[in-house]
Amino acid sequence: MLQGSLIILAFLIIAALMMTKKIPTLLALPLMAVVICVIAGVPAIGTDAEGNEIGWLQTVLENGTVRMGSAIMAVIFGAWLGQLMNKTGVTENIIKKSAELGGDRPLIVTLIMVIACAVLFTTLNGLGSIIMVGSIVLPILISVGVPALSAACIFLMAFTTGLTFNIANWKSFSTIFGLELEQIKGFEIYMLVATFIATLVLVFVEFKRNGVKFAFSAPVQDTQPTKQLTGVTGALAMLTPLIPIVLVAVFKFPVCPAFMVGIIWILVFTSKSFSKAMNLLVKTCYDGITDSGPAIILMIGIGILYLAVTHTMVKEVLNPFLVAVIPTSKLPYILFFSILAPLSLYRGPMNLFGLGSGIAALIIGLGTLPAMAVMGAFLAAERIQGCGDPTNTQNVWTANFCEVDVNAVTKRLLPYLWIIAVIGVVISAVLYF
Repeated sequence: MLQGSLIILAFLIIAALMMTKKIPTLLALPLMAVVICVIAGVPAIGTDAEGNEIGWLQTVLENGTVRMGSAIMAVIFGAWLGQLMNKTGVTENIIKKSAELGGDRPLIVTLIMVIACAVLFTTLNGLGSIIMVGSIVLPILISVGVPALSAACIFLMAFTTGLTFNIANWKSFSTIFGLELEQIKGFEIYMLVATFIATLVLVFVEFKRNGVKFAFSAPVQDTQPTKQLTGVTGALAMLTPLIPIVLVAVFKFPVCPAFMVGIIWILVFTSKSFSKAMNLLVKTCYDGITDSGPAIILMIGIGILYLAVTHTMVKEVLNPFLVAVIPTSKLPYILFFSILAPLSLYRGPMNLFGLGSGIAALIIGLGTLPAMAVMGAFLAAERIQGCGDPTNTQNVWTANFCEVDVNAVTKRLLPYLWIIAVIGVVISAVLYF
């Protein structure tokens, strides 16, 4: 019991250090893994009676670096495709042509921007893409009369709606929960619908709150794209974000090959010559790896923490605590995970890109809850983290760009996100119990 208490205390201390930004998450996760192993008595180097390696240097630190390998590659290929979309003007064309459709009607412009952003972020990821899209969308929203704080909130909700169907994220979740991609997709469809409806409600509430007229003559900033994509080839190029989604969701392609097809697709319909296409391919590959770097480092930390908390000796220490706390029936499950969903903020214990990955693995290891129910609870809470966490780079950049307080964005969005999370937990309880 003493070891278990010390591990929980270590969790709390390192979580507090992350929340107060004393140490970065990329350092905190491997540090927590090592501390947990040491407290549980796992040797640094050693073997069990059958000669199997059990030392944390090998089984946790070494093996953990590649635990999320397939998810890391999905992130890299997704970022590569995202860079190609940015460099060829596909992203800019989609956004600005969408704005043209809205004309001088602020509500229509806003709704089209929401849909355009959602579609783009099914494929795009990383801060570079956030900046690229936000730098175009946010001035358009503000120019038609949407207040800066409202514009920031709407943009982040649209981003999160698209991220629900981002197949690189599906791959990460599949690895964390040990589930098939199809099982992740099955639940994320419900979260997509809930997030999109909440985004629409947010738009109408913000228009009503701020007295924005539904239609009036207002200038939309420079609706002419820098790189014109016209004709049949231009139209086909702008279908790029949908190509990987269709291949994975409909034709059951693996994730990385689906992104490869998307890369070939966009090069075919945007390149003027073979040599230019090859130069662009190489440059965007390097840029994509740079863009995905922070996510890759974070995933390495998640892999290390995952193997630490699923180590046999650690599980023996922690399981009695979790058995006493984790609910095993439907109503307590709904109440427990609905109330605790905001703990996904600040890299907290429900955050899949923080402590949550390890805790989810522990709960699944107990066997008292179906793995699908654990997945549903944590993906429901992920809605709050993905859109509302003030430590997210996308939240910080968006708030700075709009010149509003990042915590004000979180405060405005939290009621919507919490409701989405509760809906997700309820759906999970109905489906998986």
